[in-house]
Amino acid sequence: MVIVIGSINLDLITTVDRLPNPGETVGGDRFSTAPGGKGANQALAAARAGAEVRMIGSVGSDAFAEEALALLRAGGVDLSSVHVSHAATGVALILVGADGENMIAVAPGANAAVLPGDVGKAMMEKGDVVLLQHEIPLSTVEAALRAARKAGAVSILNTAPFRAEAVPLLAEADIVVANETEFDRYAEALGLSGADRVAKMRAFAGTTERTIVVTLGGEGAVAASPGAELSVPSITIEPVDTVGAGDTFCGYLGAGLDEGIGLNAALQRAAVAGALACLKPGAQPAIPVRADVLEALKGAE
Repeated sequence: MVIVIGSINLDLITTVDRLPNPGETVGGDRFSTAPGGKGANQALAAARAGAEVRMIGSVGSDAFAEEALALLRAGGVDLSSVHVSHAATGVALILVGADGENMIAVAPGANAAVLPGDVGKAMMEKGDVVLLQHEIPLSTVEAALRAARKAGAVSILNTAPFRAEAVPLLAEADIVVANETEFDRYAEALGLSGADRVAKMRAFAGTTERTIVVTLGGEGAVAASPGAELSVPSITIEPVDTVGAGDTFCGYLGAGLDEGIGLNAALQRAAVAGALACLKPGAQPAIPVRADVLEALKGAE
């Protein structure tokens, strides 16, 4: 079982020729809405990867809630522990440039109502994989990490978005997943020493006895565990929209570990899935299904 405790949003997306500078207004050529939220994205990715998935989160009682949950429901994710809050459903305001890069602002809304007391709804058991992110209260993330360790579940903490106050939590997760920028900022906050990023990853793994994974976009991902290092490539693509690629990576990683294929194979599958997620606009609509990922993996061999 993959258990995701995290955010559920509705994404409001506008495509522009280029991303604006501070204080600048640029024209958009297309507007759309799509289900999103890092937690929900990762839950759907794990489900499309073939895992049994339970989602713990919160939405509002507004018109956005049903659309925000639509693809999770269609994907067979267990939503019985998603509760309705008095706050509005969370939204993400997303600008996507012609080169596929993006800018995102998030209004958490009901996601702020995912509280430590909700962790019990996860019903964690030994061998489960628990996925967490930073779009819900960090007190809830901390409670979930402790509950996962007590239950014998494997915890994966995606450190997005960067939050300086989350630094102490990194050592509590079994596996930490960060992109390059996030890891560099956390490494500085942690005072990790080393001549380059890999050396700092090695220092983190050696100090905490945890695994750190850093995603590298089109170059794949690298990982460091106590006494071991891994590097996996991605596949060459022309990105349309990079929104949700990191969440797809995390969901597929969690599903691979839940399936028991091992860290190296799970990372490789996740890197390919993350790349394929860049071929369509939107976060959840772009998440690839398992068959497409496995086919792409064959072509990359």
